[in-house]
Amino acid sequence: MQNGNAGIKDIAKALKISIGTVDRALHERPGVSAKTKARVLQMAEQLGYKPNLAAQALKLNRRLSIGAVLPKHISHFFDPLRAGIRAAAAAAVGMQVSLTFHEYPRLGVGDVEAIEKALRQHYDGIIFLPGDTRKFDPLIRKLSRSGTAMMCVGSDAPNTDRVGSVAAHAYVSGAIAAELLAHKLTHKANVAVFSGELFTLDHAEKLRGFAATLAVQAPHLTLLPALESHERPKEAYRQALTLMQSKDRPEGLYLSTANSMPVLRALDELGLLGKVQIVTTDLFQELVPLIEFGKVLATMYQRPYTQGKVAFESLLAYLKEENKPNPVIRLAPHVIFRSNLSLFSGLIIDTDEELETEFRSRKS
Repeated sequence: MQNGNAGIKDIAKALKISIGTVDRALHERPGVSAKTKARVLQMAEQLGYKPNLAAQALKLNRRLSIGAVLPKHISHFFDPLRAGIRAAAAAAVGMQVSLTFHEYPRLGVGDVEAIEKALRQHYDGIIFLPGDTRKFDPLIRKLSRSGTAMMCVGSDAPNTDRVGSVAAHAYVSGAIAAELLAHKLTHKANVAVFSGELFTLDHAEKLRGFAATLAVQAPHLTLLPALESHERPKEAYRQALTLMQSKDRPEGLYLSTANSMPVLRALDELGLLGKVQIVTTDLFQELVPLIEFGKVLATMYQRPYTQGKVAFESLLAYLKEENKPNPVIRLAPHVIFRSNLSLFSGLIIDTDEELETEFRSRKS
């Protein structure tokens, strides 16, 4: 309740009056004395109560409007994420829900402007990927106070007014990547992380999980400074060439975003694919043969379709129920090796549910 999560039930409990009385007082319906109404409004302000406009809209049989504000780059991650959102919206049978997508070039470029544009649309809820939380915090606060519920996907913006978040477990993803490299590199060696911008919580948490696990399980491995330009392909390519030609050349790499091809192309040009142990992120067609022929050790699949689907379902559940607690959902990443690649490779652009169906059918 300190963070503005109080609902009608909390106000009623604090004042020892009925929920119906509180509801009538807040919505200016008859049957409540002026004195009681004043007490209710004072307690509502004291507890930080914010009306759920979307829940009221459902009671009035009004169409809910939801916006999804996501980057265009990297398509093999964000396209299935959008597909998951669409599937969840289509499955909202019997509900009047409109869904509008907004795109911007890439994380950190045009994202704030896209959110500001969505602000003018007066959506009941918005699904978005928070980049630099320092920039997003005032926007989230502004949208929330205007009655728009903000749901994070792909990363999180904790300590803001967002109503919840859905993402792969970033810390665990980094920890698994470190453990894999520790098993392959049993001698003294350098390792490095190519990351997106570390002001994004998801990227920072992957690095934190990687570094912490490496320190405990592989103290013989030295972690070089992280390279942050992974969202800019040309810069990632240039950094990879420079790093792999240096005297501190690493023998292990963790590519912590789905934008791994620029780094892999640089290693290929230097004749180092298959000689350096590499853990990548997510799965797409260009990556399949590299895993299949042992050029890439493994990839951490973040299940973007499921992220989108669960984010929409969580947002809708929040909009339907005024006193629902903030859902913070962390999905376990799927680890894909050469040995289980066949379970995934033919279904790259399809859904996680289809992957799971295919997995069960092949097992049987």
